[in-house]
Amino acid sequence: MHQAIEINGLRKAYGDVEAVRDISFSVAAGEVFCLLGPNGAGKTTTTEILEGYRARSAGDVRVFGHDPDDGERALRERVGIVLQESAAQAELTVAGVLTMYGRYYPRHRPVDQLVALVGLAGKEGQRVKLLSGGQRRRLDLALALVGDPDLLFLDEPTTGFDPSARRQAWSTIKDLCALGKTVFLTTHYMDEAQALADRVAVMVDGRIVALGTPAEIGGRDTAPTEIAFALPAGVGRGDLPLLDGARVEERAPGRVRVVTTEGLRTAHALTGWALERGHELRGFAVSQPSLEDVYLRLTDTREATSR
Repeated sequence: MHQAIEINGLRKAYGDVEAVRDISFSVAAGEVFCLLGPNGAGKTTTTEILEGYRARSAGDVRVFGHDPDDGERALRERVGIVLQESAAQAELTVAGVLTMYGRYYPRHRPVDQLVALVGLAGKEGQRVKLLSGGQRRRLDLALALVGDPDLLFLDEPTTGFDPSARRQAWSTIKDLCALGKTVFLTTHYMDEAQALADRVAVMVDGRIVALGTPAEIGGRDTAPTEIAFALPAGVGRGDLPLLDGARVEERAPGRVRVVTTEGLRTAHALTGWALERGHELRGFAVSQPSLEDVYLRLTDTREATSR
């Protein structure tokens, strides 16, 4: 598969401080790749190097085969960017700003198409300074899309969005991916990474500490299953069926958690036992660690090790 981004041995140092420490990964064309990590992990530095706005100290970086350090127009015309903070011309209207920026590109999306994509239809005549914070972030996304880019850098793009606007932004990103666009995303929202990313990388203290799909990263797909439920009246933990290899804990009076590596088999044994006896297991829930659980474990462990 053609690679949109290739990074090998990337380093960035400021004097004695290493912000990025020998990282390597690639992003396939048409992929949504999400870079996760706590503040100060090196995400923004890495992103800015890929965008061509920050010089690297060492390593090789290619974006569509170009070195972003060279600042070639042929590359910039294929890239759209949503920064953490930006400020479009406040006195211009939404349509005016989009029209102006669209003229900078050899190909560009029509204004009516852009405002529909980002949920600003009806705001074309509104001055930028009168938009709400969430509406300005939508305009930022529209400006990133104005040149019909092949690669989109999104640095925490839905900060300040209400839940409905976030879901609409996700839908827009998925629509772009269906057209073969590549998305490089940084976010602090684990549900956003789960919903959008084909692969995620977790970055801590300038290093990549885990890389994989949202379902498998950090061993998430092989982690023990947890089954939780309330015991029926008059039933104690000792009355439960034999659950080979499982750990049964009573977390609160009448509330049980079962931890097992055989999730399906254990759940079947419990539900079969309950049905045979006419018991109802209230609040019965089967789960594995969420992406947020894995992320917190990875970052807490690595930060503690680095201190």
